[in-house]
Amino acid sequence: MKHPSDMPTPRLLAWTVRIQSPNGTKRIQVKPTERIINFLHKVKEEFDLPNQGGWSLFTGRNKQIEITPSKSRTITSYKIKHGDMLFLSTGVTSLDNYDNLPTDMETASTEINAATQSATSLNNRSLPAEVLEDEVDRFLWKQDGKIYREMNPQLCCHKPKGKCLHCVPLEPHDEKYLQSVDPPIKFLSFHSYLRKLTSGVDKGKFVSLENISCKIKTGCKKHPPWPRGICTKCQPNAVTLNRQKYRHVDYIQFENPFLVEQFLNFWRNSGNQRIGIMYGRYEHHKDVPLGIKAVVMAIYEPPQCCTKNSVELLEDHHEAHVKTLAKKLGLETVGWIFTDLEALDLKTGTVKHFRGHVNSHFLSAEECITAADFQNKHPNPCKLSSEGHFGSKFVTVVVTGDSSNQIHFEGYQVSNQCMALVRDDCLIPTKDAPELGYVKESSNEQYVPDVFYKERDEYGNEVTQLARPLPVEYLLVDLPAAFPVEPQFTFHGDSSDVKPFPIENRESAGEVQDFHAFCQYMQQFDREKFLEAVSDFHFLFYVSLCDMLPLKEHMDSLFEAVKTKDEALAHHWTKTEEWETVEQLMVANAPSPMPSRQTSFIGPNASPLPPIGGAGNMWTCAHCTFLNSIDVTTCAMCGLPK
Repeated sequence: MKHPSDMPTPRLLAWTVRIQSPNGTKRIQVKPTERIINFLHKVKEEFDLPNQGGWSLFTGRNKQIEITPSKSRTITSYKIKHGDMLFLSTGVTSLDNYDNLPTDMETASTEINAATQSATSLNNRSLPAEVLEDEVDRFLWKQDGKIYREMNPQLCCHKPKGKCLHCVPLEPHDEKYLQSVDPPIKFLSFHSYLRKLTSGVDKGKFVSLENISCKIKTGCKKHPPWPRGICTKCQPNAVTLNRQKYRHVDYIQFENPFLVEQFLNFWRNSGNQRIGIMYGRYEHHKDVPLGIKAVVMAIYEPPQCCTKNSVELLEDHHEAHVKTLAKKLGLETVGWIFTDLEALDLKTGTVKHFRGHVNSHFLSAEECITAADFQNKHPNPCKLSSEGHFGSKFVTVVVTGDSSNQIHFEGYQVSNQCMALVRDDCLIPTKDAPELGYVKESSNEQYVPDVFYKERDEYGNEVTQLARPLPVEYLLVDLPAAFPVEPQFTFHGDSSDVKPFPIENRESAGEVQDFHAFCQYMQQFDREKFLEAVSDFHFLFYVSLCDMLPLKEHMDSLFEAVKTKDEALAHHWTKTEEWETVEQLMVANAPSPMPSRQTSFIGPNASPLPPIGGAGNMWTCAHCTFLNSIDVTTCAMCGLPK
């Protein structure tokens, strides 16, 4: 007689699986080879669950392994056996895998197969459609990005159409190639970094860029709020500062020298430092694999209080208007620029060199904090981030003296770690050392995580230091800034016979944007050069804000003409009633004697408005008809000259 243990195990035709839910436990009969999709239908019908999601089924009580719909997987693939207990959770679901679950197996298989294919695709799974990336990012996603090489006549022994290790295309993140170019590329471009993350076997299926947070997570109910309590779940992680391996922008290009000369004239005329906001576009930079360059086309100067050693930005009531104007002209905010200049010899035009050498710094801690604040205000849209943004393309340019005592442009960005420290109010400047920052200590009002950096001691050992204080070099990413070989002009450039229109917010330097300056500027152009005349960012800023001119609500066609350089559209705009009114105002306030140009906006053949005479000791304004005293030369009502 055989021992009972030697008897074959009876094969069950049907298994019983228990499902525990908040409403009780039920048993479901299944086959060992039953498909998961069919099993989920039985669960839905047994518990009368909705079709629109809101429930999940897990193999364990800890709810870590979820049973998801599949047309290929069976019950045994989840190691489910006869008599096992599964756990049903209602009200929450991590994935909408049960939405509109049909009863027809073929329909369900088709829908889930499409969802599976979408999940394995990088562009569909990792790049949600609701995040609109910049145009240059959308362009670079479509590029191959590989670095193609020619055949090496000494090492390649194959036919012209063949490939070997010496001529096969390289990935854009190949470190040996980046170090071999002249000059070497110190940082990966951001899209090369993304290609490196998504170049594995899974093709970036699980790639997710997470922004650093230095704040306590809210909503923890296991303890009183800070400072009375904190736990490991809500406590932010400590930050170890590392040199960032990539940069969001690889090059800064000013369209032409005239653009910067106008900006530097403020320092030349007053001796005070200056800050400007740079407007332009982000474009593909071909010198770096999958690189991006910021092309600067205009510099707007916001309200500021300037001295020889400092600049304080004031509240700008026209910030939103400037961005709207730039958008209509096809531009966007790309960075900020500031001067740190001190004359060395006025005869030779040299300046002092006090940045970037061994006894100085590249950017001060206060400048790094300002740059980080700007970058936080201009986040980079990124579909690989769960928050829809990651880092920033906003650049910083400092104008200072180089080692040869000439005016030099240096470009920087601060790292994403610095952006997080500044955004969460953890980093402050030091009082007596501009090259050092300081990470705040925790207080009753704010918890600050520990921040560390690594350096080598006098014996060459790598030691970890607490960032109190912190050398700002750990926060910087440098990038070149220069001019193209052939200057480009989105707006009209320097001309010896044309005086530029005054720049905004320069009243302290004697430059005023008013109607008198408007007339003087337009008087320099013939009628056939109207498009050239209005192709000036500062001129358009003044005209689009001037309440005296009836043009504010009628300039969209002019913006389009400037954007597309369409002379026919610009000429058609001059025929509008609003511009003809402005021409009459310019004629009425033209200086005497009249200019000699026959075709200028203010010329001898132009028909002036009928003069309005004065009476007694008063004179009447030709624009608003206000009666002014005879001893004033400017109208007290509208500000126009007599």
